[in-house]
Amino acid sequence: MSSKILIIGAGAIGAFYGALLAKAGADVSVVCRSDYEYVKRYGFTINSNDLGSWTFTPSQVLKNALDFKGTADYVLLCTKVLPGVDRAELIRPVVRTGTAIVFIQNGVEIEQEMLTAFPDNEVISGLAFICSNRINPGEILHLAYGHLALGNLPGFISNKTARLRELFIRSGIECEATENIITRRWQKCIWNAAFNPLSVLSGGLPTLDILRSQETFVRHIMQEIFDIAEACGHRLPDDIIDINVKNTYAMPPYKTSMLLDYENNHLMETEVILGNALRAGRREGIACPHLESVYALMKLRELQLNHLA
Repeated sequence: MSSKILIIGAGAIGAFYGALLAKAGADVSVVCRSDYEYVKRYGFTINSNDLGSWTFTPSQVLKNALDFKGTADYVLLCTKVLPGVDRAELIRPVVRTGTAIVFIQNGVEIEQEMLTAFPDNEVISGLAFICSNRINPGEILHLAYGHLALGNLPGFISNKTARLRELFIRSGIECEATENIITRRWQKCIWNAAFNPLSVLSGGLPTLDILRSQETFVRHIMQEIFDIAEACGHRLPDDIIDINVKNTYAMPPYKTSMLLDYENNHLMETEVILGNALRAGRREGIACPHLESVYALMKLRELQLNHLA
């Protein structure tokens, strides 16, 4: 029997991974608000540099999770983690006994909210190492990468996680299951804490231009995240900064998710990517002047957006 999966937040990440799960044989439904009418009629078009192009027609296309028919084996939460958004309430209507909750989201120190809200369910933390953008209603452009990391909280691999991993691998994407998913979350923050805010603060430069111009500054931010992670008990590979710099030079010029949000006057993930890391650094007594500066400038940029709204 195929796994029944509900994706909440069917944007650049949710729609792409939902399309892969459907390709692997899962029964996949989506909750999408901004593109609801289009997707209900036409489904999603996925254009991938690596995997080709195909159409994804979800089993159910919903405006609200309350309208979901059936019981989901997995609920995948793929929304942005934003101030004032109660992630637990977004999925609570569809969480049943036996439902595994998977959140594929950015940020560090975001786990406890879900563990507290759903103590009787499996909670699986997911990370997407991917360049993917929503370029039109129902149209996703997958530029590069796509590697997923999954792991149960507080730190193990369940049968359900192993099964979900197999579905992703069957679809043609790399997926790892790890007992150290929180460490991997800090590892992803190395890149996000540098390039997401700098893409906004630079006035919209793509990642390659930022790196060519300010590699030393980028490395300073990455090193501070590295030091904070270690102080929190999450030692990262010694060469992780060099690897991130090398990979960014190799990837196509890319507009970060934070830059796209800024250009569309949407709320940005400043707090979960920068603020949470900075507060962890202060708590652990780690000096992080570059992170402090970038965070302060991003808060001013958010204030500017509020004044323009």
